[in-house]
Amino acid sequence: ILFILLAAASVRGPPSHHCTLELSPAISINQKNFQFQKMSSEDNKKHVADEAKSCTSTSKKKRWFPLESNPTILNGYISKLGFNTDLYEFVDVYATEEWATSMVPKPVLAVLFLYPISPVQEQHRHKESSNNTALSHELSSKRKVWYTKQRIGNACGTIGVLHALANIDSNALIKPESWISTFLNHATYDTDPLVKAEILESDDVIETLHDDATQNNDNATGRGEIDDELLTHFIAFTNVDGMLYELDGRKDGPICHGETKQEQLLEDSCRVIKLFMERDPEELRFTILALAPK
Repeated sequence: ILFILLAAASVRGPPSHHCTLELSPAISINQKNFQFQKMSSEDNKKHVADEAKSCTSTSKKKRWFPLESNPTILNGYISKLGFNTDLYEFVDVYATEEWATSMVPKPVLAVLFLYPISPVQEQHRHKESSNNTALSHELSSKRKVWYTKQRIGNACGTIGVLHALANIDSNALIKPESWISTFLNHATYDTDPLVKAEILESDDVIETLHDDATQNNDNATGRGEIDDELLTHFIAFTNVDGMLYELDGRKDGPICHGETKQEQLLEDSCRVIKLFMERDPEELRFTILALAPK
């Protein structure tokens, strides 16, 4: 089920918010906020829109306004959820190369990645599914990976945030009796991903907090209309017991990308992120955020 994040279409640069990000000889990103543009190919647009509709449709047809990939917005949001932002906060990552990742304080607890849903990305997703790359619920539960499926249209910002926060191995960062503390007590890592999604879907508090974030004055773009088709998607990367996991509620389960260490999580995540970018070298709409110490 697709949850699409409305975001700055490329990573914001400091402090003028206008900087070029060089990711590889074939990839560069202009770092400034803009509304997502229509795909140049009408055929491609129809193909991906059909995918989006199939992924976002649920029995209840529930949709939220999309979040923006904006550290200020997300930090305020996770603080209201109950995460201690006095110690850690989301920050922009300006490139996948060492010069950029070395600027980010360590250890990074999680990485959020926004990318455009395009035919080539969809082909890869279907190939992963046919190859049974994703962990089953039984296996991911044994490895204590917290993962949920997505049932609410345009909510992948919240799903990405939950995947990031729920897999952090530190109770000190979650405020007792907060929304996220209560939620994670009910939706534990071994709860079926679809059951987690149903719990989330019926929760009025998180829906209100999400909606408030989409209306925040710090948003760089308007939130548009509730039925707008936004062909971008937000996923998370986390470290669980020394393994790097890609968490995407549209997929069959967590994707394991091999060993990692907390100090190396950002660099290892960027290694995988480069593969997304290399599959779509003409695309500019990518953002990377790291949950890093202050």
